[in-house]
Amino acid sequence: MTNASRGATRGSRAERRASRRRRFLAIAVTSLVVVACGIAALIVTRASTPSSRSAHSRVKATSTSLATTTSAPTTTSAPTTTTTLEPGALPQTPDQPPLIGPDLDVGIEGLWQAVVADDPAPAMPFFFPLSAYLQVKAIGDPAGDWQRRLVGAYQQDIHALHARLGAAASNARLDGIDVPATATWVQPGAEYNKLSYWRVYGTRVRFTVDGRPDSFTIASMISWRGRWYVVHLARIA
Repeated sequence: MTNASRGATRGSRAERRASRRRRFLAIAVTSLVVVACGIAALIVTRASTPSSRSAHSRVKATSTSLATTTSAPTTTSAPTTTTTLEPGALPQTPDQPPLIGPDLDVGIEGLWQAVVADDPAPAMPFFFPLSAYLQVKAIGDPAGDWQRRLVGAYQQDIHALHARLGAAASNARLDGIDVPATATWVQPGAEYNKLSYWRVYGTRVRFTVDGRPDSFTIASMISWRGRWYVVHLARIA
C-alpha cells in the first residue's frame, strides 16, 4: 500500500469517528432537552397544585361562612312564669282610684258576667280582698266577718240580680258604669277601721235587657292601693 492509500484510509477512519461523536452529542443534547422539559413540567404541576387546593379550600370556606350567616340561630326560650301577688301582701296607699280606667272596667265586667251566669265566682276578684280586710278592720274576727257577712251578702245580691234579668239574662248587654265624684277619705277609727281608705256610695251599672235600658246600684266601694273594690253590692248589710 502506498503512502497515499494509507493516508486516505486514516482520513476515512477519522471522519467516521467524528461522525459518531456528532451523533452521540446530538442524542445527548436531545435527551437533556427531554429531561429538562420533564423536570420543568413537574415543577409547574407541583407549583400549581397547592394553589388549586388553596382556591378550593377558600371557596368551600366561603360557602360555609355564607351558610352560617344566612341560617337563623336556634334559641331555646326559658318558660315564662307569671306570679299573681295577693293585694293585701302590700300596704295601703293614699292613692284615690280613678272614676274610669282599665282596672275598674275589668272588675265591672267580672261582676256583670257573674250576674248573667248566676255564678258569683267571676265577681270575686272585684270584691274587697280578705288579705286587705284583715289589715283594715279593728274587730275580733275579721276573717269570719268577711266570709259570713260580706261575701255571703255579695253572693245573695248577685243571685237576686240574675233573677231580676229573668229569662232574657243571656241577651242582656252591659252598657257602662257611672262612679259619682263624691269619694271620701275615711279616717282610722271610723267604721271600726284601723287604716284609712277611699269610699264611694251609689255607683250605677247601666245595661240593656230585651231592648229596655235598665241599671242597678253598687251600694259601696272602697279602695286598696288605688283600686276600687265592692264591699256592699245591693245594700249595706
